[in-house]
Amino acid sequence: MSDRSAHPSRFPLRWLLVLAALPLAWLWLQPRRDRLVVYCSHDSIYAESVLREFEKQSGIPLAIRYDTEATKSLGLVELLIAERDAPRCDVFWNGELLGMADLAERGLLQPHRGANHERIPAVFRDADARWIGFAARLRVWIYNTDRIAPAQATDLISARLRSGDLSRVAIAKPLYGTTLTHYAALWDAWGAPDLQQWHQATRQRGLREVNGNAAVKDAVAAGVCDFGPTDTDDFFSARDAGLPVGMLPLWLDDGITLCIPNTVAIIRGTRRTADAGRLVDFLTSADAELALAQSGARQIPLGPVPQEKLPAELRELTEWASHGRDLRRLGPARAACLAWLKGEALR
Repeated sequence: MSDRSAHPSRFPLRWLLVLAALPLAWLWLQPRRDRLVVYCSHDSIYAESVLREFEKQSGIPLAIRYDTEATKSLGLVELLIAERDAPRCDVFWNGELLGMADLAERGLLQPHRGANHERIPAVFRDADARWIGFAARLRVWIYNTDRIAPAQATDLISARLRSGDLSRVAIAKPLYGTTLTHYAALWDAWGAPDLQQWHQATRQRGLREVNGNAAVKDAVAAGVCDFGPTDTDDFFSARDAGLPVGMLPLWLDDGITLCIPNTVAIIRGTRRTADAGRLVDFLTSADAELALAQSGARQIPLGPVPQEKLPAELRELTEWASHGRDLRRLGPARAACLAWLKGEALR
């Protein structure tokens, strides 16, 4: 965001996340050993049709395990770390980048330089080909147009963040999903002390923490809150439902945006390397990026696609995305910020 203004449990939060993801996992996988196992933290409402199209075209059946909204991305990342000695997953489709980079640094991903490797810009892929990005979202402000006039939105949001009551402002819990990426970027830009001070101060001013970006969208669209940070796909889902919402780009202190791609990787230890590679190549293709761009999520293609096939609103988003921060160097900031946030969650 561009404006800054109890005893610990003995049971680590990391293992609580893993346990939350494990119920019935063994039973879930038994009848699916003949299928390519995909863990997916992207919203199933958008991912399902893309993955089923891959099945149709390739003839490779999939067993898909989705993440929950409340523990988005982090839950499956932690599960993959827990399974490192006996991996069950073949391919991981992650809704963000930094968790995938963490898995790569832990040695859990298998390099794959596939057919579409070069069509994705270098800023959105791993230098060692351990993961690759596609179909991005942007962090934005969503605001209720019944509460805030569009012409006044920029000034009002900035003024409210600088001072005053924040009880009508919502944010997703920063321990998870793209909000964790957002915090990692602020940790890197501001430094740990300033972010920690801002975090405490905004909560003292009444900032509402909710379970995920979709909950931010719901609170704002319903008029329970006036505005909050979320992702472009959540904004479009509210707008397409006819709800009174507007959107503004969320600029970081250094005048750039947060463009957060989906990422995909092959899990080291898979016995289905060829099939896994085919899925990676499919997801990073122009056809898959177009499908996600034309879906309700309006995701931004990272590689070249026919511009005439893009929804009109993606042209503005593409301009905002061109100012996106290089997220690849934020790994240390994410690790330090995540450790601090886990401690905060246990207080």
